[in-house]
Amino acid sequence: MPTMRSSPEKWSTLGRVLLFFIVCAILLIAAGPLTSKFPRNLAQPAIGALTSLATFALTFLFVRWDRISLKEVGAAPNRHSITRLFAGIVIGLLLVTLQTSLVMLSGHVHWVRNQQAGFAPAGIALLAYLTLACREELAFRGYPLRRLEHRFGAWTAQLFVALIFALEHRAGGYSWSNAFLGVFVGSLLFGMAALATRGLAVPIGIHAAWNYGQWLLSEKEMPGLWQPVVDAGFQSYIDHAGTVSYLIVFGLAILVFWYAKRRTIRATSSL
Repeated sequence: MPTMRSSPEKWSTLGRVLLFFIVCAILLIAAGPLTSKFPRNLAQPAIGALTSLATFALTFLFVRWDRISLKEVGAAPNRHSITRLFAGIVIGLLLVTLQTSLVMLSGHVHWVRNQQAGFAPAGIALLAYLTLACREELAFRGYPLRRLEHRFGAWTAQLFVALIFALEHRAGGYSWSNAFLGVFVGSLLFGMAALATRGLAVPIGIHAAWNYGQWLLSEKEMPGLWQPVVDAGFQSYIDHAGTVSYLIVFGLAILVFWYAKRRTIRATSSL
């Protein structure tokens, strides 16, 4: 049972996290008009880089406010960060491959090369998704998740952050079903990866690679290097197969990182 002293500390932490979310949203909105100042093909990478830097600076201010370190919220780069980032990218691409394979096994769809998409846009898209993933992981799975975990526990923190993450995407134009069947579940995976690895490099890699893989397969707003060809009359069937396979693959990945987190806790407690 929480003590009288711990209860105010919990609500103080929640208040700071909410303030952090509000300022992050303001920074994102303020960055919007800057899009017109960059060439059209570089607008997304530029906005991603600017908002990532701004969110990192905001994280630095909040950890100073809490009198803790960047390391305690997983935002301190170290000599393992690049290796972990690449590991996350490999995991993310593996998830794309598994999910797409399950959809293909369901039948009535295959992918063909999009001859109108060149390889230069593919490089720009990779940079865009990497910078945007960096911003979102700092904004959601950094300071907010780790401070809430410290005060409320891992799953309460996970659910709260996932809810805010889904609502931000809903405000950005996502449907309710995409926000909660897609974004919410994605947040649980990225968050569990952050908690299991005690850092942001792996979830940034997974997040960026997943979005980039989806772009490559034309599952984003803009067509990628390959396009799906669905048999006539089966679009709804393929949409449902995509949702189910996504939930299966991400659900299994969440369990893997949850198990890794449990093993880390046990190894630490045995020392």
